[in-house]
Amino acid sequence: MNIHFIQHEIFEAPGAYLNWAKERNYQISFSKVYENEPLPDSADLIDLLIVMGGPQSPNTTLEECPHFNAAAEINLIQKCISVRKAVVGVCLGSQLIGEAFGAKVNQSPEKEIGVFPITLTKLGTEDEKINHFGTSLNVGHWHNDMPGLTPESKVLAFSEGCPVQIVSYSNVVYGFQCHMELSTEVVSLLIESEDNLAAASKKHKFVQNPETILAYDYSEMNAKLFEFLDKLTAAYKAQ
Repeated sequence: MNIHFIQHEIFEAPGAYLNWAKERNYQISFSKVYENEPLPDSADLIDLLIVMGGPQSPNTTLEECPHFNAAAEINLIQKCISVRKAVVGVCLGSQLIGEAFGAKVNQSPEKEIGVFPITLTKLGTEDEKINHFGTSLNVGHWHNDMPGLTPESKVLAFSEGCPVQIVSYSNVVYGFQCHMELSTEVVSLLIESEDNLAAASKKHKFVQNPETILAYDYSEMNAKLFEFLDKLTAAYKAQ
């Protein structure tokens, strides 16, 4: 398996996604766009494309962020989709997948930063790749927006603050608004990137303070993510 990551910022690290790929001894490649590394020209050498999060939006322009080319990333996602490659998007990545299918990004009803439960929908409990999450699972969050939906897409999970947490766009294309890849190391980087998170935690219902976020044990959500990725890659190979 060839796993290609698009990473938008150093603090939006792939965390458990990368750990999973390393543990499986898969081939790993990166487009660290914050270091101006190029995107692949085609999907030929990609089996699974993982598009990470970032402070940008799919509507962010090159003038606003010169290292983030939303149109180019959407084009690569579309190339992968067209030849039935597996694609997973995290946060911004999930929103870019929605855009690749023609669904515009939406603002989430609530800002969410920290660890809060997601609840599987009926469709989620029927999805064999994620139903091992159980009815409810504590996962990481770090967002203001959420991915757009197509008539064919399926919302598999929601949270109290956001109605679109996990979306299946096809059998091998999934968007995760939530961050199941988080670890103490990744969270430390994210906290450093935020302006006065402690103050924000007093203003927003679903924003936790840095101490609470750092103290959380992320091992369970990471293990559930590993199982999802194993099931996804099995489905990809079985096509």
